Amino acid sequence: MGTSNGTKITVQAVIQAPIEKVWICWTEPAHIMKWNQASEDWHVPNAENDLRTGGKFLTRMEAKDGSMGFDFAGVYDEVNTHELISYTLGDGRQVEITFMEQGSETKVVETFDPESTNPVEFQQAGWQAIMDNFKAYTERS
Repeated sequence: MGTSNGTKITVQAVIQAPIEKVWICWTEPAHIMKWNQASEDWHVPNAENDLRTGGKFLTRMEAKDGSMGFDFAGVYDEVNTHELISYTLGDGRQVEITFMEQGSETKVVETFDPESTNPVEFQQAGWQAIMDNFKAYTERS
């Protein structure tokens, strides 16, 4: 399922919150379940996170009507608190998230290998929608 053309996709947001809060909202399962969906008709009924190098994570993503769902899971390659998270998904694709403190704001940049089933533009739009949900959730919580 991985891609071999070397293309990377990047999504990002500047969150109006200190880096400590941004990190907690990004990494704690109780928070992940509240923001990790691309649209209102999806939800996350379960999230598990062993946030350490070599640790595993699993996020169950499902359509609210029960018509479909999938596990988003992988293993952490590197975790540097308040700075960097990188992981490898079950299909071999790699993801890197950087957290940059900018005064009272935090910039989050996520770069990932696309999968080969859907167009790159579709994947970027979906991951950006999730990032936008994360920003909104973190700023209001």
